[in-house]
Amino acid sequence: MTTAQLVIAIIGMTVVSVITRGFFLMSNRELPLPHWLMQGLRYAPLAALVAAIAPEIVMTNGVLIDTWRDARLFAVAVGSAYFVWRRDILGMILAGVAVLLALRLGLGW
Repeated sequence: MTTAQLVIAIIGMTVVSVITRGFFLMSNRELPLPHWLMQGLRYAPLAALVAAIAPEIVMTNGVLIDTWRDARLFAVAVGSAYFVWRRDILGMILAGVAVLLALRLGLGW
């Protein structure tokens, strides 16, 4: 890639980023969103979190885990159960990490 092509690519990506991110700021009036879209956007952070964390739980080196002897599975199960029981995110994290460390350090999983 030549220097000119690199500069053109950087300028193009900058223009696209500014236009897409500033699209809602360029309007003089508020753009109304449909009710169904507002309801769907409530779940966007949870969906993004699941999309980022789920592969880390069920995959190792890009391959699905093939054994139940994986500390991550038990840590997720205990953390999820704790959250359902107490509705406490910090406690859920601590319970999951405690199980993960106990199984990794204690049993060598």
